[in-house]
Amino acid sequence: MLLKDFYKIISLENTADSKYKAQIIINEKHDVFQGHFPGNPVMPGVCMIQIIKELTEQITTCSLFMESLSNVKFMALINPFVHPDLLLELDIITTYDNMVKVKNVSYFDQTVALKLSCVYKKV
Repeated sequence: MLLKDFYKIISLENTADSKYKAQIIINEKHDVFQGHFPGNPVMPGVCMIQIIKELTEQITTCSLFMESLSNVKFMALINPFVHPDLLLELDIITTYDNMVKVKNVSYFDQTVALKLSCVYKKV
């Protein structure tokens, strides 16, 4: 975990072939939120992207390097004091050339907070 104690995995399950669901809880007391933004904490987008990478590494049991990121859509602000519980749906496919393609949709409650597609290279 790049940011120590930033989040905790509550559950991580394989729901079908290449599809996974992860439930995590964000630590609203983490130092990140004191600077982003004081008095109005918002989950930094780069932190969400890092969480997706770390979950993918855990699922694939490989170290990964991001090759490309596309279709990134931040659709709702995540306030860790209001919505610390997140659900991430991941569709992970490893290609013949050792690349890992991921499609993600992240939610709090029934609200879509983030959609993205990315490609990682195994290192």
